[in-house]
Amino acid sequence: MAESLYQRDCYGNALVELGKKNKNIIVLDADLSCSTRTNIFAKAFPERFFNLGVAEQNMMTVASGLASCGKTVFVSTFAIFATGRAWDQVRNSICYNNFDVKIVATHAGVSVGPDGASHQALEDIALMRAIPNIRIIVPCDGPQAAEAIHACAAEAGPFYVRLGRPKVPTIEGKGEFKLGKAQVIKKGKDVTIFACGIMLNEALAAAQNLSKQNIDAGVVNVHTIRPIDKEAVLSAAKSSKGLVVCEEHAIAGGLASAIDEIVAENYPAKVMRIGVRNRFGQSGDPAQLLKEYNLTPVDIEKAALACLQAGAK
Repeated sequence: MAESLYQRDCYGNALVELGKKNKNIIVLDADLSCSTRTNIFAKAFPERFFNLGVAEQNMMTVASGLASCGKTVFVSTFAIFATGRAWDQVRNSICYNNFDVKIVATHAGVSVGPDGASHQALEDIALMRAIPNIRIIVPCDGPQAAEAIHACAAEAGPFYVRLGRPKVPTIEGKGEFKLGKAQVIKKGKDVTIFACGIMLNEALAAAQNLSKQNIDAGVVNVHTIRPIDKEAVLSAAKSSKGLVVCEEHAIAGGLASAIDEIVAENYPAKVMRIGVRNRFGQSGDPAQLLKEYNLTPVDIEKAALACLQAGAK
């Protein structure tokens, strides 16, 4: 059985590995270092860690100032605060200047659970996609979170890395992580399921269920939403009968929108979307919330069947 890990733990450990190699790395947090796991870096390198308190807008401005002096700055807080509360500073101070700031936000999506709507970021990818210069990564599991941190540290400029709260199963057989290159976990001639983050595990379960109905479903891990792998999207659109896109995010402005834009401009295809539909989150058990918001393997399976039925007409 695949090991389940906290993406946050993998992030914190990756920061320490990077800190040992690069003395220019600075880490900032908004009084949530125990939750985001930047406290692991703080313990190893206290002189390069700064807790800026519950003042996320100021934190982003400080990050831009440090980056202007040649530092590589990792900034962490919960996703809702990093992208919503501090959007102005991310846009104008960091991205406009194309500064070397890596925003690594945790506690995204409804899987945050009991913290409820105020803490469940469902719009964060859309907010970041609207800003030029910033690249966006949504790792599917713990090891990929670490790979994403190393990858963005090696590239100059702003990044947004989206991490969740709960432990997630490690997905085996993904292959090498390459920025901007989707991972084809399984090819399928009937339908292709695109997923990011924790939804990859749900997509794989749905594909297994579909195989029992003699439906060949492919699964693609789109860990990088910007730059998105246009070739992978178009290849699936041409080789399968329809696409299903899964994300623990609003269907407006996220992964589904990015894929819609590609197929609309290049190769029109039937696209079904699994995501949060015009709703806020709410407090609850993570598994129950995934069911409430129709983000389960059963929902993906239904969407795939509906996609094939629509294509058959």
